[in-house]
Amino acid sequence: MTPDPGLASWLQLTLTPGLGAATVRGLLSQFGLPEKIIGARRAELARFAGAEALKALDSDAVAKAVERALAWLAQPGNAVVTLADAAYPRLLLEIADPPALLYCRGRTDLLDKPALALVGSRNATALGTSNAEQFARSFSAAGFTIVSGLAQGIDAAAHRGGLAGGGSTIAVLGTGVDIAYPQANAALAADIAGRGLLLSEFPLGTKALAHNFPRRNRLISGLAQGCLVIEAALASGSLITARAAAEQGREVFAVPGSIHSPLSKGCHALIKSGAKLVESAEDVLSEFATFRRAGFAATRAPAGRPEVTTLTDGADAPLLACMGFDPVDVDSLCMRAGLPAEKVSADLLRLELAGRVAVLPGGLYQRLN
Repeated sequence: MTPDPGLASWLQLTLTPGLGAATVRGLLSQFGLPEKIIGARRAELARFAGAEALKALDSDAVAKAVERALAWLAQPGNAVVTLADAAYPRLLLEIADPPALLYCRGRTDLLDKPALALVGSRNATALGTSNAEQFARSFSAAGFTIVSGLAQGIDAAAHRGGLAGGGSTIAVLGTGVDIAYPQANAALAADIAGRGLLLSEFPLGTKALAHNFPRRNRLISGLAQGCLVIEAALASGSLITARAAAEQGREVFAVPGSIHSPLSKGCHALIKSGAKLVESAEDVLSEFATFRRAGFAATRAPAGRPEVTTLTDGADAPLLACMGFDPVDVDSLCMRAGLPAEKVSADLLRLELAGRVAVLPGGLYQRLN
């Protein structure tokens, strides 16, 4: 797209070290558009910004950063959306500290679509990632854009599910939008850039800094009507996102899990504090009836996966019944089933190859369906 002539002023203002988001919003409120701020006498600006920041505003370093950003904008698929643009997400205008601008790569039309946030653990179980992808696929098929943070685990599964449906997905980054992080998700990020949207409030080239990720979480929740958490420890970024969602007046949902799993404790804490317990996609979609598409069936099996069989089907049914749905070790299974370790291990291998059981760290096994 062709950059707006006034965009250089927005970039100059937001790329100046020492001019934080709150200061920029204060300047915009006092002076109007960035061109007027930059054209104002520095003595007038001194009431809002320090001497070092005002010196940097006119520096060669900032001018070069603006040039680099404009060169990036000249590439197909890249865009910057500012507070003054009609394309700026309406829901972000409702949060306490909306970014002055957003760096975008991909489909900016998704910023105007109904959206749901889906977040969870980076160290998710196989069952958790499967659930996240299925939920996201169902929400996307219902017309929602899936918003998440491109982390490994639940986030990545949510993005894959979003891309599989008509709603697509938005990945909100804690780095510059030109940085592939984590590297393990570089291919997924490229796919999102082509069919969804990569978005960041951080300048191009911003590397993965720990303090940026909690800040980006408010945008994940802020872009969406509601936030679903699947697998989260008590001290996790996912709970920061859920807390931000609640503070922003968004609906908060959580999928319960085993009472023995540390990854269930965060979700259980959310449910205790008022989040809606979720067992199916319908539990979430029923809260947003306005956005549902007629004829949507949330319970269909994902493409490429077999239908779930009952416990009475097949020779492995007794072992599955003994497993339950909590993580379990081989010795415990031997005791429950009354079978020798060799038999249980062989059956577990067959179930793993069939996609019925997942191997977890610590020599544990978990039933998937």
